[in-house]
Amino acid sequence: MTIQAYGAQAADQPLQPLAITRRAPGAHDVQIAIAYCGVCHSDIHQVRSEWAGTLFPCVPGHEIVGRVAAVGAQVSGFAPGDLVGVGCIVDSCRHCADCGDGLENYCDHMIGTYNGPTPDAPGHTLGGYSQQIVVHERYVLRVRHPAAQLNAVAPLLCAGITTYSPLRHWKVGLGHKVGVVGIGGLGHMGIKLARAMGAHVVAFTTSESKRDAARALGAHEVVVSRNRGEMKAHAASLDFILNTVAAPHDLDPFFALLRRDGTMALVGAPASPHPPSNVFSLIMKRRSLAGSLIGGIPETQEMLDFCAEHGIVADVEMIRADEINAAYERMLKGDVKYRFVIDCASLAP
Repeated sequence: MTIQAYGAQAADQPLQPLAITRRAPGAHDVQIAIAYCGVCHSDIHQVRSEWAGTLFPCVPGHEIVGRVAAVGAQVSGFAPGDLVGVGCIVDSCRHCADCGDGLENYCDHMIGTYNGPTPDAPGHTLGGYSQQIVVHERYVLRVRHPAAQLNAVAPLLCAGITTYSPLRHWKVGLGHKVGVVGIGGLGHMGIKLARAMGAHVVAFTTSESKRDAARALGAHEVVVSRNRGEMKAHAASLDFILNTVAAPHDLDPFFALLRRDGTMALVGAPASPHPPSNVFSLIMKRRSLAGSLIGGIPETQEMLDFCAEHGIVADVEMIRADEINAAYERMLKGDVKYRFVIDCASLAP
């Protein structure tokens, strides 16, 4: 079936309307009419070929929500009309240890929602800046939020799980003091989730103007990281730091904020490496530096259910599909609070 989408034909070209083909649903497939698709910073990196290996035409988008339009003959868990989501993963090997543990995100053969290999035309996956998508039922997620919140649920499929997974893995909860570095698409979700998990949340920003916004999101304290006095006041006090910044920056000042045995997990993915760090900052207090990549399908469903239970959604700004190029430029300037979401109804000719 031919549908309308928005994508780029080359790294140096703007996104534009495209006609793309989706396969007919197979026995285990779910066909989804996409209502909304969030815009992730990694979309920019991919579509502009800032990360190696972008395949063109590139149709980005891995924060997808909508309603089931049709299901394959052997699908039992979903029915037409169901509210569902699709995140960053549409396939994996399904038999390795990672897949067996429900951690498909770490499978060596994980297939991304766009820019991944597929037998479907054009030979690689095409993402959610489109009217419809067809996905194997294993990788479809149930949305339990009210339908009226569906647009603000979309960013949970990447920004939500990217921040939820490390918070859960390092067992953040009541009695923990947690730092969230960066107050953007990822950081604003990290603040909301850490607060809902019961932690005392300290938000770190380079901008004085973001103090009130961070508190409104749920931060108990806000630190301007360029202020040495404010940083020193939190020395050796944090159990865990969630670093969401997607630009190279000095990590050493944040290592100094961790208690003995504390961990800083990086989830922001800069286009170039961070500056070298002083290893003694880690050695002297048995601190750890770690990374985390989205989450597996079971954990993503857990995150969606947790957010529905606690009334958590993303703060979003709605755009039409033809506003995506301008939205990219605004994202690069940090001019969004906190996630753009495309109204995919605007793709209709």
